[in-house]
Amino acid sequence: MKRFLLVDDHEVVRSGIKTILSDIYYPCEIHEAANGDTAVAKLKEHSFDLILLDIQMPQTGTFGLMEYIRITYPDAKVLMFSMSAENIYAKRFMKAGAYGFISKEAPLDEIIRAINIILSGKKYISETLAERLAEDSFSGKTGNPFNELSPREFEIVFLLLEGKTVTEISQTLNIQVSTVGTHKARLFEKLGVDNLLKLKELATSYNL
Repeated sequence: MKRFLLVDDHEVVRSGIKTILSDIYYPCEIHEAANGDTAVAKLKEHSFDLILLDIQMPQTGTFGLMEYIRITYPDAKVLMFSMSAENIYAKRFMKAGAYGFISKEAPLDEIIRAINIILSGKKYISETLAERLAEDSFSGKTGNPFNELSPREFEIVFLLLEGKTVTEISQTLNIQVSTVGTHKARLFEKLGVDNLLKLKELATSYNL
C-alpha cells in the first residue's frame, strides 16, 4: 500500500490531491501537513513513497526543508507541486534533491504521469523544461541571473518578493537578522540592484 505526504498550506489543494490519490492508488495512506514543522513531524513518524511539496508556505523555508529531507531521508522521493514559475524553481529544487517539479495548473493526466514516473524511481521533468534545458545547453547561455544565487540567497529573494521584512525573514528561516542583512547585500550585488523596487522589476522580467 502506497503512503503519501501532502505538504501544502491550502486545505482545498490538499483535499483535491487527496481525492485524486485515493481514487488512483486505492488502497493508500495519505498524510497531510500545512507547514514545514508538521511535515518534519510526519517524516519522523512514517516513511513515505512520495512527498508532494509546495514552495510557498507561511513560516516555512522550503529550500531548508528540502535540504533537511535530502540529508535526513535520502531515499525520500519529493515532487514539487507549485504555482511558482517552473523555469526559475525546477532546476534549483531538483539540484537540491527533488525528483520532479510540476505546476498546479498542469492537466490532471500530466500530474498523474509525474507521480507514476517518480514512484517508479525515475526523475520527472516536463517537456517544456526539457526543451529549455536543451536550448540552454546548445546555446551555452548562463540563463537568468537568479540562477547564480546560492540556495540561501535565493530563498531570501523569494521572501523579499513576498513582501517580508528582514526581521520576518530571520524568523521564518530561524537565522540572525544580521545574517539576513549580509545575504541581502550580497544578492543585491550579484543581481546588480540596489533597492527592493529594482529587485522586483528584475524578478518580473524573468517571470519570478
